[in-house]
Amino acid sequence: MPCTRQELEARERQFLAPFAQFSAETRGRKHPEAQPEWRTHYQRDRDRIIHSRAFRRLEYKTQVFLSGTGDHLRTRLTHTMEVAGIARNIARALRLNEDLTEAIALAHDLGHSPFGHAGEETLDRLMRKHGGFEHNRQSLRVVEQLEQKYPGFPGLNLTWEVREGLVKHYSAYDHPSKRPGFDAKSSSLEAQVANLADEIAYYSHDLDDGLDAGLLSESKLRRDVKLWAGAARRTKREHGELPDECRRYFIIRCLIDDHVRDVVTTSEKLIAASGVNSADAVRLHPRPLIRYSDTRRKLNLELRKYLYQNLYYSDAVHEPHVRATQMLKDLFHHLLKHRRESDPLTRQWARKEGWPRAVCDYLAGMTDRYAIAEHRRLLGPG
Repeated sequence: MPCTRQELEARERQFLAPFAQFSAETRGRKHPEAQPEWRTHYQRDRDRIIHSRAFRRLEYKTQVFLSGTGDHLRTRLTHTMEVAGIARNIARALRLNEDLTEAIALAHDLGHSPFGHAGEETLDRLMRKHGGFEHNRQSLRVVEQLEQKYPGFPGLNLTWEVREGLVKHYSAYDHPSKRPGFDAKSSSLEAQVANLADEIAYYSHDLDDGLDAGLLSESKLRRDVKLWAGAARRTKREHGELPDECRRYFIIRCLIDDHVRDVVTTSEKLIAASGVNSADAVRLHPRPLIRYSDTRRKLNLELRKYLYQNLYYSDAVHEPHVRATQMLKDLFHHLLKHRRESDPLTRQWARKEGWPRAVCDYLAGMTDRYAIAEHRRLLGPG
């Protein structure tokens, strides 16, 4: 016999920690729906996210290097999948709800603009007088309004807990959004895990891409980054001399393992010391309970500073982003001035929320290559 939703919920009661978010205790969806028969609520959310158009477009959006720069470099989609994998591992170790954690991780970048964080900053400047732009809020906007897949409601109609995770998503790049209805001091532990998994993924995998592109060198990393030096020593001690690609892979694997181990052991102690015994008690706690140790946090700050100085603001990464974001500025001003050249959906949204927000939604949803093609079509080459 198939496993029913009720049986899956009973398994959660059996295996998850009392402070996990149980799917049977969801605060529900904005628009009432029949309950899933063979899936939990969060499994349904995960599947809706994966089948969304916004999720598919992540394949052609920049992570660090402009989409299309190299076949082996990460895109926003591969980054998202790596975040989800790391998040599930941490959630499993802490006996949290893996399905909720995965759903938040898969949705956290749905609202990201083309051209990476440079694109996000550009849209925020363009929208300064119209409410600004921030990709966490935009991800929520995507799942609540912009996706048009279902006859009975706008958006994906995800559960409150997944949407809470998007509102309160943050990392070293991000700042938590504020939204009425999501005003608890903290988010669920599952959302906190997704936040930190995002940070682990981009710290580690941006190193990989930077080395692959020839912008970073192992010798300088060993000299200047303590985390890399320690992982390199461990790799050599355990495996001896390795070919270049294999050695880099195992060093980064060690980095991720060390990050995850540190987060799990530190968070386990913090959770126990806090005395929380339910998901709602977690939300009342004044500080996040999923954290690095103080030692690891300081080492990560050193790594982050190194990546900014030697990768993110290198000419090979920064200059193409400057040119690409000028395209967003050109498109934004052109479409505000020549409104008849907008697509029908943008014109429809403009009637509801005004032209600046409608054009911003349109640009934020673009892939890198589509933005370049639209710029060429509307404004000519050059």
